[in-house]
Amino acid sequence: MQSSRDISRLLEIMAALRHPKTGCGWDVQQTFETISPFTIEEAYEVADAIGRRDMADLKDELGDLLLQVVFHSQIAEEAGHFDFGGVVQSITQKMIRRHPHVFDENRELSPAQAKASWAAIKAAEKLAREDAPDSGGLMGDVPLALPGLTRAVKLQRQAATIGFDWDDARLVLDKIREETAEVEEALDLGESDAIREEIGDLLCAVANLARHVSVDPEDAIRGSNAKFERRFRFIETELARQRVSPGTATLEQMEDLWNSAKAQEKRSKSS
Repeated sequence: MQSSRDISRLLEIMAALRHPKTGCGWDVQQTFETISPFTIEEAYEVADAIGRRDMADLKDELGDLLLQVVFHSQIAEEAGHFDFGGVVQSITQKMIRRHPHVFDENRELSPAQAKASWAAIKAAEKLAREDAPDSGGLMGDVPLALPGLTRAVKLQRQAATIGFDWDDARLVLDKIREETAEVEEALDLGESDAIREEIGDLLCAVANLARHVSVDPEDAIRGSNAKFERRFRFIETELARQRVSPGTATLEQMEDLWNSAKAQEKRSKSS
């Protein structure tokens, strides 16, 4: 079987992999549930390639993510639920329906107006669904499987649609200070459950601040993680150059090297 730019070839490959007699044993055994973690992982790898501005890797990772869609569609087709064509039809219908200013009505909308229109149409669709009364209210369509910070932002954004929100990011900073004080109180008490709860409240408040200033908290923490990793590698490299084992280095030595890495980055940014 040859490679191709045609999506039908990918569908044929997946069908062949899932063939109960001649397919791949591992692929045949998979279910929606078993491949779901891989779907999430592939989405993260797409985001990682974008963050690194690696277009060759992005092309490959988008292919891997597309494969996940095809995989789920093949399992669904075998069970008689829907097929890949149904997935394509569903999303094309949705995009046309939610962009009346592009496909139906001859009028221009600003980006903010287009976003508001999208939200209004989505809300109307939700009310029209037969399961709307049991959907879990305003928060019902926020998936539980989302990363914690992303889900916090989506929950807060939903609450904001009915006015349950601060109108100034500085008020969120006050909330962060309040939550920090409550973490300190929990630490003084030494109760692990209370500490976990208060740290969770603090993280939610930080996610709320990120939302108010239009920062993706997941993107922000990935950037901070990369910075931490970069600076720690600098520490390891310098300790090795000084023939000092990381396990025997003092905290003061490592802090000095951390500050050196930080200063080096600052000089690079200013140059």
